[in-house]
Amino acid sequence: MLEPVAGACEQIASVLLGKDEQIKLAVTCLIAKGHLLIEDLPGMGKTTLSHALAQVLGLSYNRIQFTSDLLPADILGISIFNQAESSFTFHPGPVFAQILLADEINRSTPKTQSALLEAMEEGQVTVDGESRPLPDPFFVIATQNPLSQAGTFHLPESQLDRFLMRISLGYPSSEAERALFLGEDSRELLKRLKPSISLAQLKAIRAKIPEVQTSDALLDYLQRLVNHTRTASGFSYGLSPRGALALLRAAKTWALLHKRRYVVPEDLQKMLLPVAAHRVKGAGEQGDHQGLSLIQSTLDAVEVLAG
Repeated sequence: MLEPVAGACEQIASVLLGKDEQIKLAVTCLIAKGHLLIEDLPGMGKTTLSHALAQVLGLSYNRIQFTSDLLPADILGISIFNQAESSFTFHPGPVFAQILLADEINRSTPKTQSALLEAMEEGQVTVDGESRPLPDPFFVIATQNPLSQAGTFHLPESQLDRFLMRISLGYPSSEAERALFLGEDSRELLKRLKPSISLAQLKAIRAKIPEVQTSDALLDYLQRLVNHTRTASGFSYGLSPRGALALLRAAKTWALLHKRRYVVPEDLQKMLLPVAAHRVKGAGEQGDHQGLSLIQSTLDAVEVLAG
């Protein structure tokens, strides 16, 4: 990977043991100007990952614990009347940060979840009729508990679509867990992380993403993948044009981070599962967890070269 990005990933990996692949995906998601959804059981390191990202990038960081009684104003902020000046003063909420951890987002009601929609799509929030820009970069890491757990609400499709990627950390390997037992507290390790990528470097890398080239054959392969999700049996609905664009952007970013100025089919294949699985739905499926198997079947069924 590019040296600054590789350095950042190595630092995070020193705190979040045995999760190199997920760390690379999270960094790719941030650089691609997306947002990240992490679904897993409590205690898997989701908060550690988000905090470590903020540390190695030197970005401001806020965390919101989503609960059933959380209100949109608790996220966006509120205007309070100032008697001395006879006017309202806006007090910004925790959403005004460069990296925002929306912890256990599916424990809040849909009304509260929707408070992030404008922020994630447009980089601004509207309070009392006035639009207020958010910091640049603005990156949301949302975590959600499995829907089988008590006190959770489904994320609507419109909310899921705002996340460029969805990943899962999973249980650590036995070697990583043993190192975790013998090592220092992760909170102490986080304090030692140093910025590896400056804001100027981050913006420079992002500016190069549109320059990454795609051949006609590559775009043909992309369209065959997308079309398979829309027409194959087993799918209730497939990837939208926005989802297809998200896949292409993620593939371009992955290629750039691996020092290539062009996209190869392996880039699309690498990005397809994290980018597309939460955007498709199986026929007759109530949730969205059949997506992984459906996307894997798409990878297996669609040939790289047209027959």
